[in-house]
Amino acid sequence: MPADHMEKTVPTVVPARPPNSEGERKSTNFHPSLWGDFFLNYEPPTAPQQACMKGRAEVLREEVRTLLKGLKEVQKILDITMAIQRLGLDMYYVNEINELLHFVYSSDYNDKDLNLVSLRFYLLRKNGYNMSSGIFLSFKDNEGNFIVDDTRSLLNLYNASNLRVYGEKVLDEAATFTISRLEGVLESSDSILSTEVSFALEAPIFRRARIVEMRNYIPIYEIEATRNETILEFAKLNFNLLQLLYCEELNKITLWWKELKVKSNLSFSRDRIVEMYFWMNGALYEPHYSHSRIILTRVTAFMTIIDDIFDTYGTTEESMLLAEAINRWDESAIGLLPEYIRGFYAYLLKTFDSFEEELGPEKRYRLKRLVQAYTKELKWRDEDYTPKTLEEHFEVSMRSSGGFTLAAASFVGMDDIATKDIFEWILSYPSLFKTFDIFVRLSNDIVSNKREQTGDHYASTIQCYMKEHGTTIHETYQRLRELIEDSWKDMVEHCTNPIDDQPLIVPQTVVNFARTVTTMYTHGDAFTSSHTIKEMISSIYVVPIQV
Repeated sequence: MPADHMEKTVPTVVPARPPNSEGERKSTNFHPSLWGDFFLNYEPPTAPQQACMKGRAEVLREEVRTLLKGLKEVQKILDITMAIQRLGLDMYYVNEINELLHFVYSSDYNDKDLNLVSLRFYLLRKNGYNMSSGIFLSFKDNEGNFIVDDTRSLLNLYNASNLRVYGEKVLDEAATFTISRLEGVLESSDSILSTEVSFALEAPIFRRARIVEMRNYIPIYEIEATRNETILEFAKLNFNLLQLLYCEELNKITLWWKELKVKSNLSFSRDRIVEMYFWMNGALYEPHYSHSRIILTRVTAFMTIIDDIFDTYGTTEESMLLAEAINRWDESAIGLLPEYIRGFYAYLLKTFDSFEEELGPEKRYRLKRLVQAYTKELKWRDEDYTPKTLEEHFEVSMRSSGGFTLAAASFVGMDDIATKDIFEWILSYPSLFKTFDIFVRLSNDIVSNKREQTGDHYASTIQCYMKEHGTTIHETYQRLRELIEDSWKDMVEHCTNPIDDQPLIVPQTVVNFARTVTTMYTHGDAFTSSHTIKEMISSIYVVPIQV
């Protein structure tokens, strides 16, 4: 729907009903922030200390560059490239890595070595090369089982299999085979690779948030027999310097959040500003996206508050009045609102107007479209309506997931690609963003279903699928997880063979968001129940690595 038409659309107000049978406002029961003012009190190292760290890091960065330029063996190139990418150092060597991978693609190699074949396939396909999965057929025996002699090869085959797209039966089979074998290895092994196997069973490398993988891999690389000491030292220093930058950003964003709470009555909403920042940081970890991370965290904060009003705290009438005010997008709409929402709404207008230039004139349209989806879900809830098909559900719920709103806004600050044509293409809601929205919706519903359905909530994709197909809850979870796997195949396809002829950074950024979703939902809804990722957040923002 065009933005100018959105301006004229006023949500249909359904009859208000009390939040519960007694007519009292129900409690949100969200646990308080685990971080409080921690990052407001952050004290960075002194200027001389930081200058020393940066100086040493610069020396090491150039030494690693010299190392990369001298590589000539395919196996060595693959091992070091993989290590550099997992350590988060690849952003400094884009040209060098591209040249090395082109050399690997054009060079002869031992196609009988499963470890080498798997690593080569993974790195080349991940970086946009057209790779045939047929090569893995030669590693199957007469009974159709894969012949794997060591855990390292098993891990690399597993990672390669998770870059599969539709129709790659051999990689589907490799994924099933490697998961089963890795589970057995984990139960029986005390080897140096046991930590790697444990991480792999949570998520393959391609699906891990970069900042989390960076932090987890440094101590693993440190005990690798083939480690390079220069790369290791640079990785540690680089991580600590990034940590300083992230903490400075957290200081700013926490101060902004505190000001918002003073001007708005937000006692009912999830106090998760650090977790919101972590989510955006996982998608955009590079230093030069600092401003983008701050803007995206603020957008996420507003989306969370609006969601909590619609989903948990507000009455139907209050929620619909907020929807109408957001549709009007004008200070004159403040008078429509209940007292407790007015300060929040005024701050919403002020903040969004402050980054008009970064988000562009369509920023309101994206938020309005999200709120329109919320109002439709609210009507489902009040009318006790369950969509007849999953497709009907997705017409609304894939929009309400918020995935598109954030992913579309993530290109702020990317001056080299954030052109008018790119944004027009994004606003056309192409298949890449539809796939991502479905991925977010299903991932969220699977982990939050039990909590949400004990309260007053609209029917999720879980209930919808069960009603449509007559399945049990277990069968439904299994089928929706298969749809999540299909979403990954779609996103891999966009990364390896951009369908709409867009810069590779566009699907790669969407995949980065998908990685953070995986991180947040691996052990339940870590956003709402944030204690599950407290240790992870502490390791990234609080505890430096000893160099």
